Amino acid sequence: MYRLRVHSRNHTLAYGKVFSASQSTSTQPASSTGDAGATAPPAKEKIVIPTRIERGPTDILMALSATVGFDPTAPHYKYHDDPYLIPTSNANKKTYALAQEAGRKAAHWIRQENAKLFRHMEADPPVQAFVPTMVYNEESQVETTDLQQLIDSVEVKDAILVYNLLKKNGIEVGDELKQQLLELLCFYNHEDTLPEQFIEERWFRQGTVGRERQRKTWKDFELAEELFHGLESKRSEHYCAMIRGMARFFQVEKAWALYQETVEKGIELDTNTFNSLLHIASFLKESYDKRWDLVCEVMTTMKQQGLRPNLGTLNGILQTVTTIGGYNHPRTYALKTLAEFKQLGIEPSLASWYYMLVIFCRERGPVSHVLHDIMNEIEGKEFTIQDPKDTFFFVTAMDVCRNHLHDKELAKRVNQLLHQGENYNLIGDSYKESIYYRHYFALLATTEPLDSFLETYHLLVPNVYIPEPSVMEDILRSVEMNTAIEHVPLLWSHMVQFDHTGRENLVSLLLHIMVTNQPSADEPKHAEQVQRFANIAWDMWNRMEERAAAPRSTTTTGMPGPMLGDVLLLCARAGDYEKATAVFTKLSKEQNSIVGEPRIDGLREFVNLCVANRTPSVALQCLQYCSENGYPESVDIGRHIFNSFTLDQTQVSKIRSLVGAEAVKPKQNAAGSE
Repeated sequence: MYRLRVHSRNHTLAYGKVFSASQSTSTQPASSTGDAGATAPPAKEKIVIPTRIERGPTDILMALSATVGFDPTAPHYKYHDDPYLIPTSNANKKTYALAQEAGRKAAHWIRQENAKLFRHMEADPPVQAFVPTMVYNEESQVETTDLQQLIDSVEVKDAILVYNLLKKNGIEVGDELKQQLLELLCFYNHEDTLPEQFIEERWFRQGTVGRERQRKTWKDFELAEELFHGLESKRSEHYCAMIRGMARFFQVEKAWALYQETVEKGIELDTNTFNSLLHIASFLKESYDKRWDLVCEVMTTMKQQGLRPNLGTLNGILQTVTTIGGYNHPRTYALKTLAEFKQLGIEPSLASWYYMLVIFCRERGPVSHVLHDIMNEIEGKEFTIQDPKDTFFFVTAMDVCRNHLHDKELAKRVNQLLHQGENYNLIGDSYKESIYYRHYFALLATTEPLDSFLETYHLLVPNVYIPEPSVMEDILRSVEMNTAIEHVPLLWSHMVQFDHTGRENLVSLLLHIMVTNQPSADEPKHAEQVQRFANIAWDMWNRMEERAAAPRSTTTTGMPGPMLGDVLLLCARAGDYEKATAVFTKLSKEQNSIVGEPRIDGLREFVNLCVANRTPSVALQCLQYCSENGYPESVDIGRHIFNSFTLDQTQVSKIRSLVGAEAVKPKQNAAGSE
């Protein structure tokens, strides 16, 4: 949009100057014949039309978005701006986004299955994306132009079918077209790729693809190898395509054999083919020294063929160095490689720095501060994707900040670099984004003052990032350490939104915070916290009871005993007799199935609540529960009940039978005996 304004302004200035020049010429008075030779005619100004700028389909939308700015409190534009349709958990984010994409896929399927109904075209020239694709079968009449179109549109399966039809019908396919088909098959391994318009599926799928174990996926004895071996005269580009394809899909033995064949025949390869061999060096050699010898051998061959290395060469060498064990040798090789490539004028990409972090910041190695040097080198710069591994830098750098260096200031510098310009495009995929913020939040939660951390928390949660249970546990422990119980209601509401209520460790920790940090009646901000804590505890109990009663539940006991005791204590502190009685009834009736026993504090507080509500029968039930479960404090509780109520003989006898005669002695007798 800025460039549009500049171009329109340049047009205005140019035409304005021409118009003013013509006006000044026309209004100038006619000079005498004698002055004609003395006065030079005004120079004609040349109009320069700016060069046309190629624009994408969303450039105008991006320009409009830039005028508004980024609002982290708003949901992503791909979600409907409706409270019921905005996802509040990681699972819902994926489900909602892929559901919308499934609708697009359904529309594509309907258009393809009913192609006869979509022949009306208003656009001129026609928009190819709206036109149903051609369907080929064994009876289709095809020409070489059909194969060319399929290769250009990256329709791999259809291209294979059409080539076989051409071969079956005896139609000759040129060598150049065969080369294009060979490159297509080698790059995609005979499989159709995911269409570019399905952005969300690619966003969520890429995270699982990156975590897969590297193994051979090359399809042996398929059309690519048939095409290659069917060539009468194999040229350099044929070998390059096959070696790159086999290396890409880890058919390393055949790739290396083809490379050896080119060396024997004196066939020169290109730089990218040598780069692919560098990436699989760790699969070709087992010992570390042989891997480095292989790298040196490949680089020597490149030099002999007069090839200049590029960024892919640097990253291929560094990737191999990451597989070399030890501490000194990998670091020496990496620094030497980086220095030599800088002398060649080859600047490292984010993938190069990612490999440096992997080499220097190993889990069981000595602490390295190489990330400080890297940040000093790249801070404030904007990057574009140059290598598939570029997307691994930010998540790895934040991992180093958290687990290797434990440096929050460095983490903030990395985060600032991520949000510099368009660098956020290099975050990778949904999985890497989640891991990145997990490290960032976990580090800030344990090192940053709570108020400062909560500013970051409110800025990014829940629309940018939803904390995982481990991060939420760190946040709760920070709240516990700072006794910031005023944040407990908000955190519980977020736990409900993020579907963390089934995590027993989180619920137990939050109950522990509310129990051990009793709100003070003297502080105004804690005035309503007692009742809020009771409501939260009651909500916890109900949710865990509903989950235990669900048909597919893995547990049927609900809350364990210690957590039930905490709920009982919080309800009793708030003076909510009905809820406290319901919790105690659960404890009393199902004590044989409940795991663990409640702490005595909750039972004692419940007895005090029974005294306040004048219900001696319920207090005696609590005393019986304490006695049956062997609490040492049972005698004191029995004495408290005896002294707080006016009991009949039956109730006194029950106390005597439960905890002994010592508990039913009158106050003066007890004092005299002491």
